[in-house]
Amino acid sequence: MAARPRRRGGPDVNDGGERWLDQDAGPIIRPYTVTRGRTRPTGPAFDMVAIVRAVPGGRPQPGLGPEHLRVLRMCAAPTSVVDLASESGLSLGVVRVLLGDLRDQQLVTVRAPASVSQLPGEHILREVIQGLQAL
Repeated sequence: MAARPRRRGGPDVNDGGERWLDQDAGPIIRPYTVTRGRTRPTGPAFDMVAIVRAVPGGRPQPGLGPEHLRVLRMCAAPTSVVDLASESGLSLGVVRVLLGDLRDQQLVTVRAPASVSQLPGEHILREVIQGLQAL
């Protein structure tokens, strides 16, 4: 059986018509394979502006995939969840699941954003403005 000619830069298609390779980007990996079919992280959900940082000296257990390790390396400096998704090229949902796995192994710490009740009140902000204007 003769091989079908490929279009330059176009996707390869298997016999079932499913796209499995993009010549420019490389192999296409479905998100559910990265997360092993999970759509939600274990434990509490991650706010997209939460700050995540790798635990210094943390040692990953066997079984973590390459995406886990890449996200863990990206967390060497404090990084928001949404920035991890953007910079890794993974969807936000996938990053949240991977972070849940890393949190379960105590490889990352998560600092949630301040709630509205923790933010300074209007009167404090006015005093700060007045103090700055007095300078």
